[in-house]
Amino acid sequence: MSVVDARLEELVAYCRAQERPMLTELEELVVHNSHTANREGATAVCGLLERSLASVPCVSVRTIASDAYAPHLVAATVRAGEDPGGCVALVGHYDTVFPPGSFEGFRVDGGLVRGPGVLDMKGGLVVMRRALLALAHVGVLEALPLRMVVVSDEEVGSPESADVIERELSRAACALVFEAGRAHDAIITRRKGTGSVRLVATGKAAHSGNAHAEGANAIWALCRAIDEAQRLTDYARGVTINPGTIAGGQGRNTVPDRAEALLDVRFVTIRDGEDAVACLRLAAERATAAIEGTRVVVEGGVARPPLERTDANVALYREYADSARAAGLGDGEAGLIGGGSDAATTGALGIPSIDGLGPRGTGFHTKNECVEIATFVPKLEALARFLYARAVAAS
Repeated sequence: MSVVDARLEELVAYCRAQERPMLTELEELVVHNSHTANREGATAVCGLLERSLASVPCVSVRTIASDAYAPHLVAATVRAGEDPGGCVALVGHYDTVFPPGSFEGFRVDGGLVRGPGVLDMKGGLVVMRRALLALAHVGVLEALPLRMVVVSDEEVGSPESADVIERELSRAACALVFEAGRAHDAIITRRKGTGSVRLVATGKAAHSGNAHAEGANAIWALCRAIDEAQRLTDYARGVTINPGTIAGGQGRNTVPDRAEALLDVRFVTIRDGEDAVACLRLAAERATAAIEGTRVVVEGGVARPPLERTDANVALYREYADSARAAGLGDGEAGLIGGGSDAATTGALGIPSIDGLGPRGTGFHTKNECVEIATFVPKLEALARFLYARAVAAS
């Protein structure tokens, strides 16, 4: 048996002994609430991650202070410490969608683990760190140029950390994102982009009985714009416009002078996203022209680009699928995913990117969130095998 094969055998054996330690590590992360807006709790989780990553041989760790959120975290092997060019990038987040008191605790329920973030995506963070330990255990981590970025604002669209990802991972060779694993372990190569648009209508208030003709109804103008906006939805192209909230007026007997609506925009290509926002602006202009005395304006726009399916993404998927298959996992390619993630950020930088590599489970963003215990070790083994092959090629 060659040295390479012997080390791989030792690597796999190490991974297959990690289920209990991984669950212990996951519990430590989950019992601390790290809702995006809970800066204190999220900072505590960042501290746990920082200390655990700092304990991995050949890895340096630093945090990046945030103006609005908990710190972002960057870890790097010796080979990738100075320059991210050509490195393997591992990407994740530690914030969750659950405010303090809304969903708490960590519970083993038969073959499942339940708790806030077990699936999205603290389970994935545990897989990432344990894979580094596995490579260090067999003595190859030092040869691998690798950077890990873990952010604190992904659940609100990464408004700040997108710049961190760009700065820390620019020119990386590939990016693996450990969002929640999908059914049958399908690997994500594409996601829709997201946009957030606010339509704000203003008009002129008047008494609806005595001076109705003197008023300019902002709600009417807003509804004209919303009706046109909704018609932009095109399922065949993967473009959807969803007016999610609407508010306005002060009472039934007053002509409203202000109204607003919040719209969710989804799209498959960045061109489609930009076109959709441009059409929303035209809709606002036409509504303004149609209702004398009113004005409708558009705020916001494209928030997160799509992860577009490219030849490079597909090649990376196939490479990773070999490791997943060897670990006993499914190796299929996922269909188009409607939700966004930081894989879109790395993909927009021209970095081949795949996603959905964390442990498998269900209940995204609900109090039924859970993860399958039996998938932790195979997910770890798949990543460790992939990184081992990259380390051998780099040495």
